[in-house]
Amino acid sequence: MLIADDQLLVRRGLVLMLGPEPAVEVVGEAADGAQAVELARRLRPDVVVMDIRMPVLDGIAATERLTREAPDCRVLALTTFDMDEYVVAALRAGACGFLPKDISPEELVTALRVVHTGEAVVAPRLLTRLISSYVTAPRGPARPAAGAGAAGEPDELTPREREVWRLIATGLDNAGIAAEMAVSPSTVKNHITALFAKLQVRDRAQAVIAAYEAGLITAGERG
Repeated sequence: MLIADDQLLVRRGLVLMLGPEPAVEVVGEAADGAQAVELARRLRPDVVVMDIRMPVLDGIAATERLTREAPDCRVLALTTFDMDEYVVAALRAGACGFLPKDISPEELVTALRVVHTGEAVVAPRLLTRLISSYVTAPRGPARPAAGAGAAGEPDELTPREREVWRLIATGLDNAGIAAEMAVSPSTVKNHITALFAKLQVRDRAQAVIAAYEAGLITAGERG
């Protein structure tokens, strides 16, 4: 794991917090986004814990570069909850989720394990609140097309995939989606794999953003 934060005390605190965990190794520390990108390219960590506001290159720009230049490296944004708009920007840039700076050691370790498996680390209802606050309409003009259920939605989605997408956006996990649709969790997983490929998104966080931008779901809607 690589830690990127411009505050030395935060970096050292995270190192001390993770010290007792044998499964987690901190391979480097960066004081700004540019250093984070350079170290990540050289050290190839599995996960980068990235502060959003940093000098030289901020965490959002650094995340965009890492997503493009080191796609196997997962980025976990580190921030405070009074910066919702920056969190959404980080998710758009390719971050796998975000954590508050006052997170407990147990929560951080759990989050790192989840990110390492390729999943997004954002509490579903919290993610929905953030996205509904900052992504409430399509980013571009509506583009109605045959077979598309919402502006900007890929035409080739099946009805099942579209429903899975909607349920993801309302905050349901795989088990909840399976129960709602009366199918097996493995079927849901297959639908999600196909859905992500068609949407060209990496994880649930980006899928939720895409749902709001496409107008598939609106602010305040729940499953």
